[in-house]
Amino acid sequence: MSVAERAPAESSAPARELTYLQAISEGLREEMRSDETVFCLGEDIGRFGGAFKVTAGFIEEFGPDRVLDTPLSESAIVGAAIGAAVEGLRPGCEMQFADFISCGFDQLVNVAAKLHYRQGVAVPMVVRLPSGGGFSGGPFHSQNPEAWFLQAPGLKVVAPATAGDAKGLLVSAIRDPNPVCFLEHKGLYRHVKGDVPEGEHTVPLGEARIARQGEELTVIAYGSAVHLAVQAAEELGESIEVVDLRTLCPLDREAILASARKTGKVLVAHEATQSCGVGAEVAALVAAEAFEDLDAPIRRLTAPDVPIPFSPPLEQAALPQPADMKEAMDELLRY
Repeated sequence: MSVAERAPAESSAPARELTYLQAISEGLREEMRSDETVFCLGEDIGRFGGAFKVTAGFIEEFGPDRVLDTPLSESAIVGAAIGAAVEGLRPGCEMQFADFISCGFDQLVNVAAKLHYRQGVAVPMVVRLPSGGGFSGGPFHSQNPEAWFLQAPGLKVVAPATAGDAKGLLVSAIRDPNPVCFLEHKGLYRHVKGDVPEGEHTVPLGEARIARQGEELTVIAYGSAVHLAVQAAEELGESIEVVDLRTLCPLDREAILASARKTGKVLVAHEATQSCGVGAEVAALVAAEAFEDLDAPIRRLTAPDVPIPFSPPLEQAALPQPADMKEAMDELLRY
């Protein structure tokens, strides 16, 4: 069955608990089973099963023609995926680490992102980007590069926080006619578990979700920061709402503004560095469209503008921690 014949809709199928990594693997495997135009390519994704084992067992099931081990060249990986997508296939590229997409950046932002605008050509491809720190990977394996892509019109950018969303958003990304950057936080791979529907399951791109209801303060977050925010809110015991963006481009403007107007206080949180980040865009949106509803200045909680240190204590000092989240929440609540 072709992707055009499958109507995307959130599943009501029975759910069972999977890790974030298992959910991604399942979503990719099910799309490959149901649509023969879907294939994957990347470094060591075949016999080795990928750096994080997302594609373990894929080559045995789908064969080397649909699970392509590539040379160590991100430019070649992204370029080959663009060519395949233009010809009607639906490639899924795996970057071993999100940081390495810099080597394929030209192909992604100057070719994939612009082909529809220039020539009216669809480029249905997904670039899977294992991102984030927290495991002492150092400055070349721990970055959160999502803001790089937000300045390239033509790209969609997705960053799930839960196992269910990881599967549902990946399926939607594969079926989307646009190139999608799919950020998978490495710290969530095996530490986050949740109910994931069996079989058909999609989550629409561009729709945020309310991860926690509240009345006094809104935290707008994505990826790892969602769990940080929910944990801190529970420990404080205050009426704090947590909005999980899920998709960074396009942003769910309505959900952001509705929550900001509801509580009157906004904290934007993410693990990526601060300057020109997603938090800055969200803060600008709230300031422009909901200023008169605010009872306090918009605050951001992010990593500082520094490379991620290799040293575990220094890395913890650089990345937002539960105590930092609680302090930021408390200051806004008391404003």
